[in-house]
This record gives sequence, C-alpha cells and structure tokens, in this order.
Amino acid sequence: MSPFRDNLLNGKTAFIAGGTSGINLGIAKRFAELGAKVAVVGRNPEKAAAAAAEIGALNGGNALGLSADVRDYDAIRGALEKAHGEFGALDIVVAGAAGNFLAPALGMSSNAFRTVVDIDLNGTFNVFRACHDLLNSPGASLIAITAGQAINAQPLQAHACAAKAGINQLVRVLALEWGPDVRVNGIS
Repeated sequence: MSPFRDNLLNGKTAFIAGGTSGINLGIAKRFAELGAKVAVVGRNPEKAAAAAAEIGALNGGNALGLSADVRDYDAIRGALEKAHGEFGALDIVVAGAAGNFLAPALGMSSNAFRTVVDIDLNGTFNVFRACHDLLNSPGASLIAITAGQAINAQPLQAHACAAKAGINQLVRVLALEWGPDVRVNGIS
C-alpha cells in the first residue's frame, strides 16, 4: 500500500453495528488500519470491549466498544450518540448485525422468523435512521451488509432471504431519499 492509501481514512469516524465479530470486525479493523477512528457495537459488552482493544492496537487507541441491541432504537441511538460525542460526526456507518440459522419454514416458529427479520432488517433501519443527524453530511457513507439470499432463494433460509431482500429495498429507498448528501449502499 502507498502512504496515501495507508492514511485514506485519517480524520474519519466509522461506526460498525455488529462489529464485534466476523466480517464486520474485519471491516472495522481495516478501517482502523486506514486511519479511521472506529466505534463498534454489539450486544455483549465484553466482546465489544475486546473488539475495541483489538482495533485500538491498529489505530493508536482510537477505538470504542459499545453495547446495544440493534432491535432497540433507543439503545442504538444512545450508542451512536456516544460514538459521536467521543469522535465527532460520523463519516461511515455500517449496519451489519445479523442473525441466521438453518431451518425449514415448517420447522420454524414465527418468533424465530421475526427475530431474524428484527435483527437484520429492522436493525438496519434503526441504525440508519438513528444516525442520520449525526452524520458528516454531505459526504457520509451508509453501508448495509446484505447477502446473496436477498436475490437467490435458498432452502432452510426463508427468514434470512426475506430479511436480506428487505434490506436491499431499504437501501434503494434511502439512496433515493437521502442522496446525494449521503451515499447509501449494500454490500453482499
């Protein structure tokens, strides 16, 4: 990487919902390596603290671990406000919290279906809606983590397919409503 690319996100603030593990933690680490101040949020406070420590080692301690459930609008708003208070206006917001398991539609309870839709789709809406007035706008980027199930039906994945298809459409609507001041994209 060139020195320019190594500092690509210097002075930027990134907030990653679901950023305490998996792909989203990898995204948070890469943002930190590129110079961003990074806040990650997850439901487990211990995992959030551990993720922030790991990320902070990459960007000189400019990492914040927060605990909130994306299904709870007020809790996610509170986490976003803490990140904003610590690091300033948000430049990048990633909505990546997700739930999934394999189950046939006839073997899945309505509560199980609703839980995945609540985490994935409603959580994405909550993160994006709650952050809007905290963004560094114009120029902020919102990124929803979606999946191939949004387009390609898969057996044992009715809940994830429905949630991810909803995220794709939500991204399209928000891009129309909030652009060009805010970029809204989905990554599958």
